[in-house]
Amino acid sequence: MSLLGLALGLVIGLSLGLLGGGGSVLTVPIFHYILGHDVKPAIAMSLRVVGATSAVGAIGHFRHAQLDLRAALTFAPVAMLGTFLGARLALRVPETAQLVLFALTMLAAAVFMWRGRSPHEAAPAPHPVLVGLIGGGVGILTGLVGVGGGFLIVPALVLLLGVPMKQAVGTSLAVIAFNSASGFAGYWGKVPLDFTLMWSFTLLAMVGVVAGTRLGRRFSPGRLRQGFAGLLVAVAGFILYQSLTTP
Repeated sequence: MSLLGLALGLVIGLSLGLLGGGGSVLTVPIFHYILGHDVKPAIAMSLRVVGATSAVGAIGHFRHAQLDLRAALTFAPVAMLGTFLGARLALRVPETAQLVLFALTMLAAAVFMWRGRSPHEAAPAPHPVLVGLIGGGVGILTGLVGVGGGFLIVPALVLLLGVPMKQAVGTSLAVIAFNSASGFAGYWGKVPLDFTLMWSFTLLAMVGVVAGTRLGRRFSPGRLRQGFAGLLVAVAGFILYQSLTTP
């Protein structure tokens, strides 16, 4: 893997450690546009990389009492089912449609990140149907386009399950790890995979997520989040242009 690939692997991990999400919305474009893999293998490998990296980050947060395991296990099962079904559905969706949906998801993620998360730590009694609908929807989106959904999972954990903000990032990483494993299983055996790339990229991203987790306890991620949102808009614009203008 090139020096650029090494640097990008570290960036993916840093974004996950600092923000509790954002890794997958960069991994898929990196695998497809920079490293030259087709869309479906890029999505499958992204799920593998982001899932393993998120698991490492979640363990770090758990060790510092910044992960609500109860909430993660409440939200994850239905999301995992949705992710597996989304991955199977994605095998039937044209690659151009996947890229357009992916870019639109990036724009939505940018809006969420720019506006920031709600500071309120409400603890309502969530209706199981609502939790199921949101978890399933996030899961299907993850399976379809490889986006872990941290920008949706964090607000859902806070507003639906009453997870304190200081624990929401770590809990989000745990859910992303579960979702990504389920999505990767959905693609397994259906698309070609570059295992050397996945392992090397994953190891570098793990180094990044450990560093990001430590930095996240020292610095406010507000400015980083807004800067990342600007990057997402730029990348989404590029993907839409390429997808809609390339024959």
